[in-house]
Amino acid sequence: MESLNMRPALAPVGTDWFNGTMSDFILPEVRWGIIGVGDVCEVKSAPALQQVEGSQLVAVMRRNGEKAADYARRHGVPRWYDDAEALINDPEVNAIYIATPPDVHEAYTLRAAAAGKAVYVEKPMARDAVECERMIEACAEAGVPLFVAYYRRSLPNILKVKALLKAKAIGEVRYVDVKVNKPIDPKPEDATPNPNHWRTIPEIAGGGYFYDLASHQLDVLDFLFGPIEHAAGIAANLGGTYDAEDTTMGHFRFATGVMGHGAWCFCTSQSATEEVITVVGDNGQIKFNCFGDQSVDLQVDGEADRHLTFDIPKHIQQPLIQTMVDELRGKGECPSTGVSGARTAEVMDQLCERVD
Repeated sequence: MESLNMRPALAPVGTDWFNGTMSDFILPEVRWGIIGVGDVCEVKSAPALQQVEGSQLVAVMRRNGEKAADYARRHGVPRWYDDAEALINDPEVNAIYIATPPDVHEAYTLRAAAAGKAVYVEKPMARDAVECERMIEACAEAGVPLFVAYYRRSLPNILKVKALLKAKAIGEVRYVDVKVNKPIDPKPEDATPNPNHWRTIPEIAGGGYFYDLASHQLDVLDFLFGPIEHAAGIAANLGGTYDAEDTTMGHFRFATGVMGHGAWCFCTSQSATEEVITVVGDNGQIKFNCFGDQSVDLQVDGEADRHLTFDIPKHIQQPLIQTMVDELRGKGECPSTGVSGARTAEVMDQLCERVD
């Protein structure tokens, strides 16, 4: 794959994403079908599809028909399937939410696009940027929109950070630091491959926990500062518990000139556990996280430190889903598209040059 500094950044969010304009695909009502109703669909996402105005959840699918039927019964969904093709071709369904592990995101996206259905895919968007680009191309050719579940772009804490940066609350931004330290999971005695540990199986996840968790952080940074134009890094398996990399170190530069670096280690001690993003300016700094209490710490020279807290919705994807439904109904714009999701995938690929 060409490196980020060898070609222009992917088209920014807000530009036309297929041969036409966004208004070419308008739905009077969004009627969802879900492929893969696992844990993420219990609270985080799927219930919001039933609560957002102009949206209905009409069908769900899981390869285990008994589990699909149980989900449909518990969540009041009219129909269930154990075959993805049957759900995709359901005439009542006009939008597909792909809530599976990443290894089948591309295949289901291509099939949904061919059926003329709007596509919403879980993060990470795919196993690598090449798969992401094929997904974008398929949706562009079919004239259907493609969205990605980087829902933090619509959460109040991240929107507050964006507002603080726009207001230059910490002056001119100098650099960004990302740090994640977590103990090994699964534990060595539980690390034999099984479906519950798919995040550490490269053939399914694309990589290790870096691809699962850092994708959220890097997407947030893309939202705050725009596309990253250069990234380089190195990844290794230091803990030896599973096949995927467990430690990644890297640096990057945004097209705006802001610089950044990151360290992601998933084999530290419990006492070293930490997850924080620090934005350093010439008049202060902002600290926040993606996976903890969702608070924001603002430190400005000459002022008292501020600890800002926010009400995060129970169904955490609901604010993003609202923007998606609004766009599909011709009433707004979703900030997380296939184009922005592919940028994050490309940055991760660049950061994860594997060493033994």
